[in-house]
Amino acid sequence: MRPLTEEETKMVFEKLYKFIGKDIKSMIERPDGRYCLRLHKNRVYYVSEALMKKATNIARDKLVSLGTPVGKLTHSGKFRLTVGALDLLSRYAKHKVWLKPSAEMQYLYGNHVVKSGLGRITENTPAYTGVVVYSMSDIPLGFGLSAKSTNECRSMEPNGIVVLHQADVGEYLRAEDEL
Repeated sequence: MRPLTEEETKMVFEKLYKFIGKDIKSMIERPDGRYCLRLHKNRVYYVSEALMKKATNIARDKLVSLGTPVGKLTHSGKFRLTVGALDLLSRYAKHKVWLKPSAEMQYLYGNHVVKSGLGRITENTPAYTGVVVYSMSDIPLGFGLSAKSTNECRSMEPNGIVVLHQADVGEYLRAEDEL
């Protein structure tokens, strides 16, 4: 487990900025202690500094995981958020989308959100920004990119795509070997 390089940190923070904006600082410096991002076997983890100091007693090859998995670095060198980041994103998200109960299962199967399944959307959500997808009972289901702004959503057809799917909690079942 090692700290992220300058370039890796920039990639991670740029991706997180799409979803949580300027709250990145409050994500790192929380009231219950300081948190940091660490890299282990091409996976980025969000871990408290106190827990990380305790983990230094464990050999790197014996360490399986530590903290919350936020994402992974691909072979091409890009950063990809994984479903493990959903808890963090839902806590600090600026833009949110709520799904109707009839559209939840379609989203959990990995499909995009269409307007007919849209329950509510945060006001002033711009196009192509990060959004967290919730059920109508405020349970976070996943996250993605808004395909249209809030104003464009009002006038679009019912089968138009509103949110581009990136990750959802259904991945725990679909890709449990990779997680």
